[in-house]
Amino acid sequence: MNKSEIAGKLKNLKMIVFDFDGVFTDNKVYLSEDGVESVRCDRSDGMGIELLKRSTEIILVVMSKEKNVVVQKRCDKLKLECYHAINDKPAALMKLLATKSVNIEDVAFVGNDVNDAECMGQVGLAACPKDAYSCAIDVSDIVLSRKGGEGAVRELCDLILKERD
Repeated sequence: MNKSEIAGKLKNLKMIVFDFDGVFTDNKVYLSEDGVESVRCDRSDGMGIELLKRSTEIILVVMSKEKNVVVQKRCDKLKLECYHAINDKPAALMKLLATKSVNIEDVAFVGNDVNDAECMGQVGLAACPKDAYSCAIDVSDIVLSRKGGEGAVRELCDLILKERD
């Protein structure tokens, strides 16, 4: 896809589906001696989501393989739809698109690993953080200059807003 086609896709997006770990986070998990997990997220990503929500009507969704309260809590804070414990992301994506009446060509999927690659190959626009695995990079239309958990989400939000000015 050339720059002009990517710009057109960014301008006309109706939905963005984000993976969580490796996109909103640096793909690391912290584990306390009590077994409580925590992750590190970038506040600039939250601001990017807020700016995008203020300026567009794009549906924003997180779809994660992990069943983890941390994912739900972060999504609650950012007011994002959250689907977690998803083992079959392609099937879940198709079901979501049917319930939202969104055409797959009008969807961006942001992922970083093998369990995202199939969805990334199906949607109108695929994006990944700079530090994604090669299976995600290979199917991406946009490889962001920022790493997961270090502003990659904000970067994509800014790109969309720039195209919609």
